[in-house]
Amino acid sequence: MKSKNLIFSLCFLIPLFIFQACGQNTKKQTAKTAVMENKISKPGNPYYSNTDTTKLNVSNAEWKKVLPADVYAVMREADTERPFTGKYWNTDEKGTYYCASCGNLLFRSTAKFSSTCGWPSFFEQENKKSIVFKEDNSLGMERTETLCGRCGGHLGHIFDDGPEPTGKRYCMNSIALDFIPDTK
Repeated sequence: MKSKNLIFSLCFLIPLFIFQACGQNTKKQTAKTAVMENKISKPGNPYYSNTDTTKLNVSNAEWKKVLPADVYAVMREADTERPFTGKYWNTDEKGTYYCASCGNLLFRSTAKFSSTCGWPSFFEQENKKSIVFKEDNSLGMERTETLCGRCGGHLGHIFDDGPEPTGKRYCMNSIALDFIPDTK
């Protein structure tokens, strides 16, 4: 009787070990590391990066050398493009918005909304460090200026008349933004 139980047990356990051994993968899995590269190329601008979040401390004289004149006027001198003239004020394409000076991630298109102000409007920045704020009392108005959190470039202003969930309206200059559409 003991020998029957032993034979029965072996007949059951041996195939179990064989199946278990066959299910093991002897190949080593190599970890794939994704190297993030710039999505936009600006060869004349050594400070531009869609991946580097290191805060920049670059003089306006240096920015003047690397930025186009119209971008420099808005981003370094706080100029404003005319309403309804920028390339992003009336677009609803899905993608990501970056700082035109340094490439810092600013907004996702999911936070963009249709506004009648004539500039691209967003209700939420991509992360807490992407945009910083500064009191702006120019032109006899009390406003809050929005600046790129990486390079300090002028982006536009923020107002408290936006949609839910934040109630904010980030009113941006199109020329201060670069856009990369989502891939399909």
